[in-house]
Amino acid sequence: MKKLKQLVSEEGGQDLVEYSLLLAFLVLAGAAMFIGMNASTSSIWSITNSRLANASGS
Repeated sequence: MKKLKQLVSEEGGQDLVEYSLLLAFLVLAGAAMFIGMNASTSSIWSITNSRLANASGS
């Protein structure tokens, strides 16, 4: 029980937890941006493909 009270009262690991939460937030934000970029990237490749097909057919 004494060890548990000591862990609760100590603040030594607080910065580690905060940095871990910040890193998790950045990873989730990056993943959301990556998923959101899927539509625009697909659109760019589609336009490029059609232009190349038109250029090779001409």
